[in-house]
Amino acid sequence: MKEVVNNAYKYSELTGKIIGCAMKVHSELGNGFQEVIYQRALAIEMQKQNLMFSRELEMTIYYDGIDIGTRRVDFLVADKVMVEIKALSKLEDAHLAQVLNYLEVYKLETGLLINFGSKSLEFKRVTNEYKLAKQQINGF
Repeated sequence: MKEVVNNAYKYSELTGKIIGCAMKVHSELGNGFQEVIYQRALAIEMQKQNLMFSRELEMTIYYDGIDIGTRRVDFLVADKVMVEIKALSKLEDAHLAQVLNYLEVYKLETGLLINFGSKSLEFKRVTNEYKLAKQQINGF
């Protein structure tokens, strides 16, 4: 099993708490439900852990400065970590790309991709390397 808290990652303690909540949900419900069921259960667990979050946060997507639509992220936790959940038998590269795109649009460094659809809970910590590099260059 992957490490839940890994100090090599920014916001490791926070992401560890979120992953712990997801593990509890998965152990209780198992796999086989629709994404919205896991989303509701995860919200309950995060509330129990006193994690502050926004659910289904909608953001505008811009192309060349022009509003071309909106997208919703499943959770934004503590205004720091974006959480995208899935209920699929297998994660694909496209799901990882979605999280990376959301991190860029939301101007965040850290995200979690959590999949409740497989027999064992799957999660990936995702880092917006471009944002990190930009901060290092600018000195903050």
